[in-house]
Amino acid sequence: MQYLDDLSVGDRASFGRYEVTREEVLDFARKYDPQPFHLSDEAAAQTHFGQLAASGWHTCAMTMAMLVEHMKTNPQASLGAAGTDELRWLKPVHPGDVLRCETEILEIRPSQSRPDMGSIRSQMTTFNQKDEPVLRFVALALLRRRPQG
Repeated sequence: MQYLDDLSVGDRASFGRYEVTREEVLDFARKYDPQPFHLSDEAAAQTHFGQLAASGWHTCAMTMAMLVEHMKTNPQASLGAAGTDELRWLKPVHPGDVLRCETEILEIRPSQSRPDMGSIRSQMTTFNQKDEPVLRFVALALLRRRPQG
């Protein structure tokens, strides 16, 4: 179990493998982001996407799925998250893409009011199979401090 005190600015991790399927892109779009370029090759061909593209929110969800899977084998004393900054969809994600993640800790801040916890700011980048970044954001996560004694 990693606690806030075990982490350092600059720590990096690479993890995940997520195969994007056409069925999943369409299912997500139908439920949560039914814009034409997420639902049809023909509509997407008329845009800068050129072909069916996953919703950016779907890309976020796939990234979260990889993060949670990574945390199963690399547990942290997580207390959840306080938010996300600087979210950018850098390139479209298409059916057939294979995604992976990299994260880097940017800042560690022990809480002034709660000595048993603190926060980390980390940059998450999701890449496709060509090692092109497709998603980037800065996350603010809350973690427990190592128990005393």
